[in-house]
Amino acid sequence: MEKVHLLLLSIFLYFLNAFASTCAAYSIHKSFVQCLSDNKIPSCQISKIIYTPKNPSFTTVLQSYIRNRRFNVSTTPKPSIIITPTSEIHVSAAVICAKKLKTQLKIRSGGHDYEGISYVSDTKFVILDMFNLRSINVSVQDRTAWVESGALLGELYYRITENTNLLGFPAGICPTLGIGGHISGGGYGNMIRKYGLSVDHVVDAKIVDANGRVLDRKSMGEDLFWAIRGGGGASFGVVLAYKINLVPVPETVTVFSVQKEASQNATDAVFQYQQIVDKMDKDLFIRVLLQPVTLNKTRSVRATFIGMFLGNSDRLLSITGSLFPELGLQKPDCHEMNWIYSVLYWSNFDNVTSPNVLLNRSPDSVNFLKRKSDYVQTPISKPGLEKLFNKMVEIGKVGLVFNSYGGVMSEIDESATPFPHRAGNLFKIQYSVNWKEEGEEADKDYVAQIRELYSFMEPYVSKNPRQAFLNYRDLDIGTTDNSNNSYEQGKIYGEKYFKGNFDRLVKIKTRVDPDNVFRNEQSIPVLPCGRTNACMKIL
Repeated sequence: MEKVHLLLLSIFLYFLNAFASTCAAYSIHKSFVQCLSDNKIPSCQISKIIYTPKNPSFTTVLQSYIRNRRFNVSTTPKPSIIITPTSEIHVSAAVICAKKLKTQLKIRSGGHDYEGISYVSDTKFVILDMFNLRSINVSVQDRTAWVESGALLGELYYRITENTNLLGFPAGICPTLGIGGHISGGGYGNMIRKYGLSVDHVVDAKIVDANGRVLDRKSMGEDLFWAIRGGGGASFGVVLAYKINLVPVPETVTVFSVQKEASQNATDAVFQYQQIVDKMDKDLFIRVLLQPVTLNKTRSVRATFIGMFLGNSDRLLSITGSLFPELGLQKPDCHEMNWIYSVLYWSNFDNVTSPNVLLNRSPDSVNFLKRKSDYVQTPISKPGLEKLFNKMVEIGKVGLVFNSYGGVMSEIDESATPFPHRAGNLFKIQYSVNWKEEGEEADKDYVAQIRELYSFMEPYVSKNPRQAFLNYRDLDIGTTDNSNNSYEQGKIYGEKYFKGNFDRLVKIKTRVDPDNVFRNEQSIPVLPCGRTNACMKIL
């Protein structure tokens, strides 16, 4: 009988909580509608841009830009409303209303945040979904483009090549990444050694600040413009668009992929890669995938070397033959093409796929996943690599991705943008695990696996601080509750992401958003003194 009572109580509490959440959502919806109307947004527009849980399209809109199934389960907190602006005025009004109503505003452009913080929160929140703001205007003559934050990388690449085959842009290899989050967090891709980061080519921007003002580079000032180029735009405002400089690409680029099994001297190849990675020609980028595999009933680690070279295969082979003989790159491994087809190659499309596929805003599949990051500054010894490979086999499924640094990255000062990981880094590591099994047990298992490998790697990676990449979002390294202690909390993860640039970001944040309107679990905190005169003197 007691069990029956407990069951009935649980059911009652569940429905009570659901009822309370629905009431809260209705209240926030009603308040936002009134506030938007007060800010001169016509009711006919309001009804088209706001989605509540009662709207039949609410779930579709919410799930359309969720890229991690871990944050798309029944227990995942849902927004009270979703606002889908179609103009700058809508964005400005939404910010004003979120500030007035003291409601947390989550800003989503592509939904690729690994920890889902652009669309999930433990407190009541509203999503500002930017997918309608996705225009792209390319000027071949000026070698520039204005790109709205709701556009995706694939769309940008397509629009560039629609105009010319001799210009490109140094950004990510995933075509469904949203411009707003990707660029504001730094933005890197396979031309990083030649051209650096995406933010190194941003020359102007438009942003809505905490007071609802629409600002460009001139009106926002150089400090705020600096902050939104690698410091995470969602801590400072709503980025509407970036103006970017496009970069020259040759008529012919070369891509390749070479696999090395344990029996094919994979350890020797990875070891030599570390010796030469920062000394390679700037036109060459090599990514190394380390994956546990089963071959002939034996578990081992496979190393796959994927390359991008801004030139033809003959020049590439002359470089790898002398500098990286352990790679064993041969002419048949090399595939020559123009730049846009290399984008398709790196996105795992076959060689007959049309570039039109880059206009598809939906990925082929969405998995459960967890990611972490590290930076390696001294080569891992052969015994160290052997220990690492054995550990990966022991753990099970977690893979590693080594992304080459050096080249122009070593020539740019670490304070030029908030992104500080420049000279002195050989490569960045991405820890990666995907799974399809549903349920809490699977989640705990795979997350424990990746954390175990991350812990094992501590002796081999950067120290004081152990650095991390903002766009490989990882809440394991620290979070803030945005309370009075937020500076001390933020310093823990902030120095890992930004090193010595963290304090400058905090000062800018305190000056432009003292009320902390733009906040999330890993946002830049405001100084404890806030709006006080003493604080203003510091700033």
